[in-house]
Amino acid sequence: MKILLLNDFGTATGGAELQILSLRQGLRERGHEVRLLSSSISPIANTEVLSDYCCFGTNTKLQVLSQTVNPSAYLYLRQILHDFKPDVVHVRIFMGQLSPLILPLLKDVPCLYQTAMYRAICPTGKKILPDGSPCQDKPGLACLRQGCLTPPSWFILMIQRQLWQKWRKAFDLVVALSYGMKNKLEAEGIKPVQVVYNGVPERPKRPPLSDPPLVAFAGRLSLEKGVKVLLEAFAQVVAKLPQARLLIAGQGNEKTELVNLAEKLGISQHIIWLGHLSRTELENHFDSAWVQVVPSLWDEPFGNVTTEAMMRGTAVIASAVGAQPEIVKEGVTGFLVPPNDVERLANALVELLFNPQKAEKMGQAGRERALTHFSENRRTEHFLELYQQIYQQYYA
Repeated sequence: MKILLLNDFGTATGGAELQILSLRQGLRERGHEVRLLSSSISPIANTEVLSDYCCFGTNTKLQVLSQTVNPSAYLYLRQILHDFKPDVVHVRIFMGQLSPLILPLLKDVPCLYQTAMYRAICPTGKKILPDGSPCQDKPGLACLRQGCLTPPSWFILMIQRQLWQKWRKAFDLVVALSYGMKNKLEAEGIKPVQVVYNGVPERPKRPPLSDPPLVAFAGRLSLEKGVKVLLEAFAQVVAKLPQARLLIAGQGNEKTELVNLAEKLGISQHIIWLGHLSRTELENHFDSAWVQVVPSLWDEPFGNVTTEAMMRGTAVIASAVGAQPEIVKEGVTGFLVPPNDVERLANALVELLFNPQKAEKMGQAGRERALTHFSENRRTEHFLELYQQIYQQYYA
């Protein structure tokens, strides 16, 4: 089968990009001819673009325009469809660089949209307000009134939304990353929706736990990720277990504020700020973690860091939001706590850091669950089934 993948970025950086690259590899290993079209831009400087085709992309102020109408993406895709003649097109993220202008080209091709964020129902893709609370409004004037968008960006992104609404029927199927995400999309009229969990690469189990007790976090340093809550909870842990340490991997616009908060809480000497790491570097640092925390405040569509921790054999404490209750088995592979609840998070951390045997047991259970339910092979096979399904709708 000839398969064309589309994604805004073709770099081995964020979770969506790693997923699309590993999917391409998995499909090629099964004998399929697979190519990837992305923009030429990288979200992180000096990172190689690994796509087969690259169109124009930008992370300057022009992006608000090009993500709405990108003629380069249209022209490249038109030529690729003519030359490559794919049997199926798989679109992942496209409303940040490639733009809805590509959609009319796909109306006569078997095509699915794997939505990695909520851009189909929210211009920011997150369905959260600037204060971190969930957004219950429909897209429109509410985005301006709530302060989610500036007037210029609001005007242009409303045009983008109109183009998406006009051409979204080019997709034969929408794929969500979790059932929680599926429910949100269907509540906004996006149908039909199927669910395919992200895949996590298999790796050897981490070494046995050893001192000092180590907590890990990986993700953007932004409001919705809940790092502030983690720091406040960790301060309570340090008061009871002074030898505890916290690894924080990631970068973001809250870095300075979080560093200042750590100093105010008196825990700076217990924290190691790792910055952005490649997946290999991150796994090397996190091999010694007793527990990994995912303190998100918003309904994340999935949770790659959760399944990666489980595959490593690390117990997980996660907020009970988004897809996390579908991934973490409460009391077996880790703990689920209410979002923004410092006390509950601190208590869960204390329970594992004072009981390494329980942390080991939960980590092993998580690894078994990751191998069974969240492997890359399982994801790739599931997509092949969906490709066949939409292909047969055209050519049966």
